[in-house]
Amino acid sequence: QVQLVESGGGLVQPGGSLRLSCTASSSIRNFNAMGWYRQAPGKQRGLVATITSGGFINYVDSVKGRFTISRDNSNNTVYLQMNSLRPEDTAVYYCSARPYLGSIFWGQGTQVTVSS
Repeated sequence: QVQLVESGGGLVQPGGSLRLSCTASSSIRNFNAMGWYRQAPGKQRGLVATITSGGFINYVDSVKGRFTISRDNSNNTVYLQMNSLRPEDTAVYYCSARPYLGSIFWGQGTQVTVSS
């Protein structure tokens, strides 16, 4: 088991930036990949970005060039730097930890609202 705690969400104007953090209760080195997903009202949860234990990074096309995922193994923390935010980025953002075997672990989510 692992607990994932997200922080950094909030209200921001279009074009603004936010940095999300996800701190795990155990070493993130133990997981195959860490990631961020999001769920907007009335929509399914979808991938935003993932980073593997080997450092391979994947982004959904809609955030490429605007969002950056990174990890700090020494602090068991994963970050999502979000720049040039758009209203369509509004969603609840969830941190994920995918083990080598078994089901994905999820954080409780943090709300990001992009609005003027």
